[in-house]
Amino acid sequence: MTHRPLEEPLRPVRPHPAEASWHRPPEPDEVDPAVLSALLHRHGWERRGGAAGRYGRWTPPGPGGSGTSLLVPESRAFPDSDDLLGEALVALTRSGTPSAREVLVGLAVPSDEIRWWRDAPSGPADSAPWVVEEQLRASARRMLLAGALATRARAGYYGARHRRAAAALLESVLVGSAAGGGRLTAFVPVGTGRTLAVRLHQALYAAREAIDYQRATGGMDAFDGAVEAGVSRELTDALIALVRGTEGARIAVEWAPAAGVPEDCVAGVEPVEFSPGDLPVLREAGARYLRAEPSVPVRITGTVVRMRRSGPRGEGSVRLRVIAGAEVPHLRITLDEEDYRIAGHAHLVGLPVRLHGRLESQGGFRRLTGASGVAPVQVEEAERDRLMKSLQENLDWFEEACSGEDDD
Repeated sequence: MTHRPLEEPLRPVRPHPAEASWHRPPEPDEVDPAVLSALLHRHGWERRGGAAGRYGRWTPPGPGGSGTSLLVPESRAFPDSDDLLGEALVALTRSGTPSAREVLVGLAVPSDEIRWWRDAPSGPADSAPWVVEEQLRASARRMLLAGALATRARAGYYGARHRRAAAALLESVLVGSAAGGGRLTAFVPVGTGRTLAVRLHQALYAAREAIDYQRATGGMDAFDGAVEAGVSRELTDALIALVRGTEGARIAVEWAPAAGVPEDCVAGVEPVEFSPGDLPVLREAGARYLRAEPSVPVRITGTVVRMRRSGPRGEGSVRLRVIAGAEVPHLRITLDEEDYRIAGHAHLVGLPVRLHGRLESQGGFRRLTGASGVAPVQVEEAERDRLMKSLQENLDWFEEACSGEDDD
């Protein structure tokens, strides 16, 4: 039995709320001067003087930055504050500096920023092979998904559980452009994703502490307690993908200045670092989580979407689309002859079924074992009509299944 690869494609990510209008700067009266200054500082702009107590002069990072500058008021206490803010916002919009766009996104929608750095060999003029940037983006997405899963429940291994809800949490996240294949930033809106940023922040530090404990003592016990902080096999796999093939990697979470620092977190902490020497421990921890995650007793309600058995009688295999009872989209179940017949009849008349069993970690929590008590469930007429329409669209394979032919 194989486990579902963590990198299995998920639904396409929707644009960040700021994406459609980031090129249009916010109105000056919508901008807090202190927030703008904090974002400029975060993204590498340098303050080079200005009238003390009135405004600061900021220049962009990198070579040639001294040719451009912004005058940003320190407060709204002076009559020209709105004028200065308006000029600064227009200048940011017209700037070709990548950090200018990141500042505008942070102003448009207050977002916590998650940053990744990979110390990998680069090509001429800081270029990077295509595969290097793909690896960074893929591992960053896996890490965000692991953090989103941890907001749903605490588990050492999730498999297929909670993936729809976790993927939905990523829909408002905007990922910026990679710089040279070695750096990437994700903007996580405070309104919809702060729990994700907080959980990932805590999980990364817990993983780092558990690795240090293992390397100092040889014991893996710290990884058991780290589950409560959000560490899981999905996170260890994401860290392995991030670090593999590099000299090291770092991750930092920086809080939105407009929203402040969340409870139980601190500002200005150093990025969490991982090195190739951590890989054996991360692999061992992932295997430990996979072995230790127990099966779960569940009461499932679902609709039959596929049936198969080798002959006209005896037990058969059923695939259910889960409606309630488990945070997975589909389940595979083996039913005895009587329960298989009940499931078939329920499907023919457009009804879901309800049954009991144990959700097994083997196979990624996609299989229900010990299934029993299959019974049809009454539903509203509109839902029943929809189920009947689905049956008619798939009638050919269903007739083959009921007659004992193999649908594969």
